[in-house]
Amino acid sequence: MRTEMEFELPETLMDARKKAREFALREMTPELARKHDLDEEFPDDLRKKAFASGILDYSDPWKILVTMEEFCRVDAGTGIASIATLFGMELIMLFGTEEQRQQYLMPLNSGQAIMGLAVTEAAAGSDVAGIKTTAAKSGDGYILNGSKMFITNGQLADFLVVLTRTAQPDGKRHHGLSVFIVGMRSKGVSRNKLSGKLGVRATNTAEIVFDNVEVPAKNLLGEEGKGFYYIMTFFNISRIYVAVQAVGIAQGALDRTLEIIERKGTGSIETEKEHVLVTLGEMATRIEAARLLTYEAASRLFKFNPDPKLTSMAKAYAAETAVYVTEKALELTGVEGLAGDLERSFRDAKIMEIWEGTSEVEKLIISRTIGRERTKANAEKSGGPT
Repeated sequence: MRTEMEFELPETLMDARKKAREFALREMTPELARKHDLDEEFPDDLRKKAFASGILDYSDPWKILVTMEEFCRVDAGTGIASIATLFGMELIMLFGTEEQRQQYLMPLNSGQAIMGLAVTEAAAGSDVAGIKTTAAKSGDGYILNGSKMFITNGQLADFLVVLTRTAQPDGKRHHGLSVFIVGMRSKGVSRNKLSGKLGVRATNTAEIVFDNVEVPAKNLLGEEGKGFYYIMTFFNISRIYVAVQAVGIAQGALDRTLEIIERKGTGSIETEKEHVLVTLGEMATRIEAARLLTYEAASRLFKFNPDPKLTSMAKAYAAETAVYVTEKALELTGVEGLAGDLERSFRDAKIMEIWEGTSEVEKLIISRTIGRERTKANAEKSGGPT
């Protein structure tokens, strides 16, 4: 009989974490991170090194999870940029045909291609069902019109997975949405790089405009009209990765805070003033709580039994923890923190509360799920229909 839960990662994942950390410390130097942040330049050489090193093992989602945490622990901008060149690939894995998987996933997994996911629009961010981009049937394919905003890898991607409206809703706004794989060199596609972002500036972000773009019918991903459900399925995956990015940012900020305090003080944390020790204790506790919540949500997902409520809890709490920890890090380190890497970490942390569903959206999901669970439990208790 099992008497305790396992909280330690297996040796293979500990080894993957160690290799990711060593790579990040060696390649994501402070000078490189600062340069790509200031220049808002995508680190393509770093991406190629990460693929060549073999540490980006997309056959094992746990290895990607720990790698992402360690990359973001050193630098979120270059770290996320290096890994997110496959952003959206899960949609092709889950809903694509065998032909689509062969055509698109093989070059992605070898680092020879870059993709992205195009959902967000200027007037439809968290409101996925409010998108206006359309794909109208024409002959043997579709004609795509509209625009997407804040698209990761938008200017660099060889292709995007694009959410469109293929039919007017039948009373429910999320009906009539479909997903297509769209080549970015297609006639009628234009891309405009977005600059001046608050954080993760090393990632490439763009506005995409589709002007009568012809898309072959074979590029329809899954079934027509099921797009909303596909994207919601993907968010259950991507939100866990955002949560672990936030955990990495928070842990890295705590690491640097401790280094600065030790260097400026007596060399021993224990001799610091009580208010400093209390703050450090709170930072460390929140990070560990966020990590455990994130890894539990990941464990359920990777066992093909995702819990949307738990996923939203992990994403919201980890993101808010990253903002809290980086803010406290700046307060504790003063001018040195403001003038160094911690200033960038604070900016990088804030985006975690916004992309892949704002914290407010996550908390709505949590509350509504709790409500449905209580309604079901009450019905079962009373013997009524569920």
